[in-house]
Amino acid sequence: MTIMLSLKIFFWLMLFIIFYSYVGYGILLFAIIKIRRLLGLNRRKKSDEVYEPEVTLFIAAYNESDFVDQKMKNCRELDYPADRVRIVWVTDGSNDGTPDLLRKYSGVDVHHIPERNGKIGAMNRGMKLVKSPIVIFSDANTLLGKESVRRIVKLFSDPVVGCVSGEKRIFSREKDTAAGAGEGLYWKYESALKKWDAELYSVVGAAGELFAIRTGLYREVEPDTILDDFIISLRVAQEGYTIQYDPEAYAIETASADIKEELKRKVRISAGGIQSVVRLSSLINIFKYGTLSFQYISHRVLRWTLAPLSLLLLIPANLALALGEGFLRFGMYDSLFWLQLLFYVAALAGWYLENRKTRNKLLFVPYYFMIMNLSVILGFLRYVKGSQSVNWERAKRGIG
Repeated sequence: MTIMLSLKIFFWLMLFIIFYSYVGYGILLFAIIKIRRLLGLNRRKKSDEVYEPEVTLFIAAYNESDFVDQKMKNCRELDYPADRVRIVWVTDGSNDGTPDLLRKYSGVDVHHIPERNGKIGAMNRGMKLVKSPIVIFSDANTLLGKESVRRIVKLFSDPVVGCVSGEKRIFSREKDTAAGAGEGLYWKYESALKKWDAELYSVVGAAGELFAIRTGLYREVEPDTILDDFIISLRVAQEGYTIQYDPEAYAIETASADIKEELKRKVRISAGGIQSVVRLSSLINIFKYGTLSFQYISHRVLRWTLAPLSLLLLIPANLALALGEGFLRFGMYDSLFWLQLLFYVAALAGWYLENRKTRNKLLFVPYYFMIMNLSVILGFLRYVKGSQSVNWERAKRGIG
């Protein structure tokens, strides 16, 4: 096999990985779902029975005094019997008065210790005190849709469901930053993928802003865990239960204040993603987990491993092929190289306009895409160095 032929195979393999990771899986998933619907194989069971067990709203918080009042108001307005909702706050390490503010509210359990042990430490400690059959995790700085709890609980009427993920929504503004425009579009696409994943078999990971599990399925998580929501939900799936999803059960928050804050947040998520791939390595065994493994690899593993690496290696490989074909003759590899270059120029233009405070959402999409993949590379380096703290690193948020 010649060097040029090997390079071509390498190039097309990398291009396939990139395409499949971000677009191809969605197309394939949509096609499978359509075929299943035509064949009447939709597995979701509909129930008209009223199902209203006691639930616990569990909020792990660190220095959230600015959000306490609006969060509590939001909790009180949820459409679910008030006598069947317990509200639990775990405020480890908070020193801004958050625990004192919460104690002014009746019917709220506040568990506080002065030591700061990270979110997962607070969750492990607080979950020992939860008695409700269903626990719903939510962030302090997000607001839940009025029917979110009821819609989540309804899915648990199916005994095979062990976890339910809500939808993360981003406040949309007319003049969004790159973070807002890109993040909002990203989550809309993710929402569609989650709906199809759930219909096929199971969602692959829950959003920490709003997700719920059967309390009895909670397993204490390693104290250095970065993505607690992802690990907790997929370990539930590993036990044979499914993770379901309802986009109308949602938590809404403002986008990151700017792309710098969004990058900080995504680097942490990416470091946690690499950690999760390592800790959930057994889930790659498609002979044991079948459809769940297929979904997990396609939707998560490739995005956190091979896809960003392929993006890096595709440029020099494409350049070598373009030179071998005859540069500026606009053959296939030459044209593909110029298309790549145009995409990166658009991303740079998005960066420039962001710094100039100019809002052009069209250019913010390639910019946000590049930030996403850059964060994976930086997150990998941070994971390898062991420099990612488990403590809250809250990104600054824009004004809704």
